[in-house]
Amino acid sequence: MLKIDGYDHAIIGPAFIWRDQSVVGVLVYDAEKIRDHLMKEDGMSMEDAREYIEFNIESAYMGVDTPVLVWPSDLWDEE
Repeated sequence: MLKIDGYDHAIIGPAFIWRDQSVVGVLVYDAEKIRDHLMKEDGMSMEDAREYIEFNIESAYMGVDTPVLVWPSDLWDEE
């Protein structure tokens, strides 16, 4: 399974998903933990961290075992 470098702390667990006409195992990440890490460790604003995730992580396709990000609380608009 492919991993997102530097964000092991944000792994929720594995999942089996349907991608490219077959079932594959992928890692699932908590995007809010990645956002919080970018804000705390890299000094990004919430908006910059969200944009970084959207552009550099969510839009990156690395093959059928590309990890999946979820926003468990979806607090983007509330903070």
